[in-house]
Amino acid sequence: MKVQTSRRRLLQGVISLVALSSMPLKLLARAVKAFEAEELDEVYRELFGDLPVTPSDEIRLKIPDIAENGAVVPVTISTDISGVEAVYVVIDKNPNPLSASFHVGAMSPPDISLRVKMGKSSMVRALVRTEDKVYMAGKEVKVTIGGCGG
Repeated sequence: MKVQTSRRRLLQGVISLVALSSMPLKLLARAVKAFEAEELDEVYRELFGDLPVTPSDEIRLKIPDIAENGAVVPVTISTDISGVEAVYVVIDKNPNPLSASFHVGAMSPPDISLRVKMGKSSMVRALVRTEDKVYMAGKEVKVTIGGCGG
């Protein structure tokens, strides 16, 4: 049994190294900077460079109007926009606004469900990136019990 576990771990490590080596280090560095950013403008600059962010009705953002517990706020994002490469969740008033990043494969539908942590009432934004555009939908969420240290 130990041999199988060792082989499995070795295979997982090799697959992880191959995946990381195929991702340009510059892209990885930008993603890390975006997660560490404390201002919205800095997040947008790191993620999108000069691409404009355009509001869109084609993004369905499902999140409660009132979050009774900011530590676990359910979020669902889906869209029919073609050519989606990535989906991001940004919470304006969190200490680090970028809360989640998902890279979408060509064969994967952009339909994502997750739970986020919110420190206080804030605008929550779903950003959908295609090759040459960024689309956005947002909703104000009121938090009654803090989640990020509150």
